[in-house]
Formats: sequence, structure tokens, C-alpha cells
Amino acid sequence: MVVPFVCMNRCVIVAKGCVTDRPRRNNGIVKRLTRAERLLWRAFPSGSWVELGDPVGARRTTAGGNAPREGHSWGPERTVRAEVIAALLLGAREADAGGIPAVRLRGARIVGALDLRGGTVEHELSLSGCHLDEPVVLTGCVTRTIRLTDCRLPALIASGLRAGGHLSLSGSHVTGVVQLPRAQLGDGLWLAGTKIDGDGEWALVGNAMVVDMGMLAMNAHFTGGVRLAGARLNGGLLMEGARLHNPGKDALVADSMVVEDVMRCTDGFLAEGCVRLRGARFNGSLRIEGVLRSPDTRYALHAGHIEAREVVLRPAEAVDGMVTFAYSRVETFEDDPARWPEKLRLNGLVYERLRGGAVARRISWAGRDPDGFRPQPYEQLAAWYLRDGNDALARRTQLAKLRAMRRHRGGLGGRLTGLLLDVTVGYGYRPWLAAMWFAALLGAGTAVFAAHPPRAIKPSESPAFEPFAYAFDLLLPVSVFGQRDHFDPAGWTQGFAYGLIVMGWVLATALIAGGTRVLRPN
Repeated sequence: MVVPFVCMNRCVIVAKGCVTDRPRRNNGIVKRLTRAERLLWRAFPSGSWVELGDPVGARRTTAGGNAPREGHSWGPERTVRAEVIAALLLGAREADAGGIPAVRLRGARIVGALDLRGGTVEHELSLSGCHLDEPVVLTGCVTRTIRLTDCRLPALIASGLRAGGHLSLSGSHVTGVVQLPRAQLGDGLWLAGTKIDGDGEWALVGNAMVVDMGMLAMNAHFTGGVRLAGARLNGGLLMEGARLHNPGKDALVADSMVVEDVMRCTDGFLAEGCVRLRGARFNGSLRIEGVLRSPDTRYALHAGHIEAREVVLRPAEAVDGMVTFAYSRVETFEDDPARWPEKLRLNGLVYERLRGGAVARRISWAGRDPDGFRPQPYEQLAAWYLRDGNDALARRTQLAKLRAMRRHRGGLGGRLTGLLLDVTVGYGYRPWLAAMWFAALLGAGTAVFAAHPPRAIKPSESPAFEPFAYAFDLLLPVSVFGQRDHFDPAGWTQGFAYGLIVMGWVLATALIAGGTRVLRPN
């Protein structure tokens, strides 16, 4: 059955009911459209581009270099009111049959605030090479793809934005802050070649942001800090060539951030200010191969309590400032010893594999804690060498640990005891030292008593004197050849003999202590 029905705007015939197009809105805007706005209004139903400026000339490679510099001076022929764009995005214009509506505008000056807060936008917004007089406000907005490429704008306020597509500011120059806390971006956040000047403290705020397809910030330039605390970046974080300038403050705050895949700070990356990753989790790799400079903050790199499958720390120059990986868990750790800072906290760091660095420099790596001696970095390094099948390097590491402990802990007595164990047997890790000392003392004793033989205690019962056997008996706690019981030195050789006896006991005690680890501290 066909039922005719008369609607407010026009009559349509439908089967068993009435369906009307979305009602027109903002008729007042339509009546006073300028020529530029009328072009945009007509192009919207098909999603066609509206070109109001000359084609872009030679592309600049500097961040934000392609954003218009004289947009504020463009005349009415290139001016579009923000309320017209908002009206189109919110449904003031109907779609063409078979068309995909969108606002696509290039080379325009947009006056007024583009305010879509709390709105539901079902169409794409693409602005390229435009100058926006006032901030873009997308707070609580539900939208699709938003592209503001090669544009100049004062700020972007988008707290709680939910975008089914991506948000792109690539090539744009934002003269204020970009705020994206709690935003959810389905297809990524694109900041390639973007320049953000910030508000003096922060350039980008994305706390608790969720980005499903990754955050791309290659060759971006941030003046002010980048805050990503609690963010989840499911497609990685790529910051190749990015520059973060916030000296004396935090250049990047990403506490408890979760990154699937990889975070890359490479290919000319520069951070002037603290890079803070405390408690972050990387279900792939963290690669830092740029420059870190922050001598006037507590840390240049704070990577404590992180979890990562792989960490590659090969900065382009020595880190200027303190670095911490305290209490972090890493499967594979790769670094460049030449780029270590003088102050390095590694207490509690646990890793499965190490790459890069000779053993001597690696041992130095374990002993750079500014708070003094920490045994765990040495124990962890020794455990790694044991797993790698290199017992000799593990022993060298344990010896270095005990020497560091002697320098930083204990009173005078403990230090003297430790020095004695070190010199004689290398704390049990160099027992051949005791053999060398024994051979040297045995040779000296043989020479002395060959030149100045002791007198026999009972000449009639004493065996023939042998200086080698006599010196050997003096050095051993128990007489082996029986010479010590039948001869008695006189004069200065008596004191020399007592010295050999004492040294023999010292060597024996050191060997036992080193071998059984009884006197060696834990």
C-alpha cells in the first residue's frame, strides 16, 4: 500500500510510511554565505576539495615550515567563518545521492572559534594550508578523521575526543598547547613535521590517551614538555628526528605508558630536558639513539621500574645528566659503553641478555651509582656471564664487587682484612696469587738460610740441614720434612723465620677463607 504524506519541506511517497531527509538547519547562515563559503557549501555533499589559495610551492623540511605565515592578512575571497564549517559537520547540509560528504578546504583563513565540543560529527574534516584565528575545540566530540595539515592555529583543545579515524596535525604550526587527555583515536595520531610552541610548560598533553594505530611524531618540534602519562599506544611511538625543548624541566613525561611494538627516539632525536619513562611498559623495544641533555634536572633519562622486551641505549653522544634503570626488567639490554654518563643507577635492574661493551668497561658500568656501592648490579652481571658460559668473567665481576665494597663499606679493620684477602688470594677468585707468594717466600727463605744456617738443637740427633726443606717447613702450618723441629735460627734470622711462619699462616687462612667464602662478605 502506498500512502502519500506531506512533510514540512517537500512531499515524498514512501511505502507504508514516511521517511524524510534530515531537516535543514542554520538557514540564517545559508542566506549570508560569502562566495568562498558558498563554494564550500556546494562542495560538501560530494566531499570535493575547495581550493582558495595558490598551489603550495616548494616544500620546506623544517617542522611547521609549510604552515602559512601571512594567513592573518588574507582577504574576504579566502575567508571562511568557523561557524559555517561547524554547521556542515553537524548536519546542516544534505548529502548527494551516492556521495560521501566531507569538509575539505585548502588555503583559507578561518575566522571565529571552530567549536564542536560535545557534538557528534559523522563527516571528515580536512583543512590544509589554512590559517585559523582561534583555537579548535573538540572536547568530548565523537568524530571520524580530523586532518589539520600544514595549518597554523593557536591551540587544539580535544579532551575526551573519540575519533573513529585518525587525528593529523602533520606539518602544522600550533602556537599554543595541544590538549588530548583521555582522547581515543582509532587510526592514529599523526604529528610528522609538526611544530608546537606550547604554553611555556607543556606543548602536548595526552594523559590516559588511547591510540590504536600508533603515534607518529617524526621530525616534530616541541617547545615545552610532552606529557603522555598513562597513555596506551597500540601501534608504537615513532619520534625519529623529533626535538623536545624544555631545558631544566621535563621534556617527556610518560610514566606508566604502555607501548605495543616499538618506541623509537632515533635519527637526530634531541631531548633538552628530562625524558621520564618511569613505570612504562614496552611490549616490543625501546630504542634511544639520539641526544639526551639535561644536566640541571635530577635525571636526563628516568627509566626506572620499566618493563621491556628490548632496550637499545646507543645515544649519539654521551648522555649529559644522570640515567636510571633502577628496578626495571628487560629481556635484552644493548648499549654503548662510550656513551654512559658518569652517574648511572642500575640497582634492581634485571636482564636476560646483554649486548655491547667489553668486560672491563661493563664492570665500570656496574659501579657508577652516585649513592655509593650497590651489590646487585655486580651480582646481576656475574649471573649473566655464568649463563653465557663465561666463568672467568663472572669471577672478575665478583672480584670487582668485593673491591668496591671494601672501598665504600666497613671500618679500618674490615678494609685491612679485605685488602689482605685481595692481595693474597684475590678474595678466593685468584688462588694462584697464594702460590706466587708462597714461591717467592720459599725462595727468599732458602737463600737466607743457605747463607746463614740455623744451629742444630740436638746435633747428635739432627738430620743434615736442608735450607729449602727448612724454609718449606716454616711456611706450612704443619712440619712436613721435620727440619723446623731440629734447628733453631739465631740473630736476625730468628725474626725472619718468625715472619715466614706468620706469612704461612696468613696464606693458609686466606686460601681457606677465599675457597670456602667464610670470611668473604655476602
